[in-house]
Amino acid sequence: MDQSTMHDHEHNEASVIPSPASSGLTGIFSGASPKLTFIMGLLVGVAGVSLIGFVLAASFAFSGKGTKVAVTNTGTPTPTAAAPSQPTAPTPVNIAVKSTDYVRGSSEAPLTIVTYTDLECPYCKSFHPSMQRIMNEYSGQVRWIYRHFPLSFHVNAQKEAEAAECVGKLGGSEAYWNFIDKIFERTTSNGTGFALTDLYPLAKEVGVAEGRFRTCLDQGEMTSKVQADLQEGTSYGVQGTPTSFINGTPVEGAVPYEQLKAVVDQVLAQ
Repeated sequence: MDQSTMHDHEHNEASVIPSPASSGLTGIFSGASPKLTFIMGLLVGVAGVSLIGFVLAASFAFSGKGTKVAVTNTGTPTPTAAAPSQPTAPTPVNIAVKSTDYVRGSSEAPLTIVTYTDLECPYCKSFHPSMQRIMNEYSGQVRWIYRHFPLSFHVNAQKEAEAAECVGKLGGSEAYWNFIDKIFERTTSNGTGFALTDLYPLAKEVGVAEGRFRTCLDQGEMTSKVQADLQEGTSYGVQGTPTSFINGTPVEGAVPYEQLKAVVDQVLAQ
C-alpha cells in the first residue's frame, strides 16, 4: 500500500468514529442549564485528559525503548543455593626465547617475561617503569624480552617498532633497550606522541650511526620482523597492549607494580 492510499484509508476509518453528539451525550445535556452544561463538559474534559495521561504512562512503563527507572523489589526473595564459581586460571603459553630477541637481564635467569607492546600505547608507557623497577630489584632472577604489537590506530607505532629493531640490529641489545626507554620517556602516546622525524637523532643519541640507521628504517628492512611479532602475538591470544607472559602465564594490561611483584614472587617460589 503506497502512502497516499494508506492516508486515505486512515482518514476513512477515523471518519466513522461516533462523535459525542451522535452517541447520546446530546440528550444528556439537552435539559440541563447552561451552568450545569459547562460544569459537566469540564468534568468530561478532565476525565479525558486523565485517561490519556494514564495510557501514556502505561506505555512508557512497558516500552523497552523508553528511559527505564529502576524499581526496587520489596518482596522477600526465595533463597537459592548455587555452587561458588572459581576463577579460571589462565592457560600458560610456551613461548621460546629466540636468537633475534634482545634480552634485558641475565640470559640464565629462571624467570622470563615476554611483553607484547606498542610504543605509542599510553598503557604500555605507564607499565614500562613498573617493569624497569622489577628488573632493578630482581637482578639475575628475571630476564625481559620485548615483542612488537603495533596497533593499527596508532599510526606511528609500526615505524617506531621498526626503528627499535634497526637500532638493535646496528647497535646491539644495550642500544635497543636504551632506545625503547627514551621513546617511552618522551612520547605523549596515542598514536603520534613521538614524531617520526625525531627517530633519526634519537638513534644517533644511543650510539647508532645515523646514516646506516636511516637506510635501515627508510628501506623497511625491519618491517617483516615487526609484522612477524604481531602475527605471533595474535597466535598466542594477544588482543591488546601491553600483554606480558610470565614464564608463559599471560598477564594482561598495565598491572600496578605491587600486583606484578606478587606474580613474580609467586613464580619464583615454585
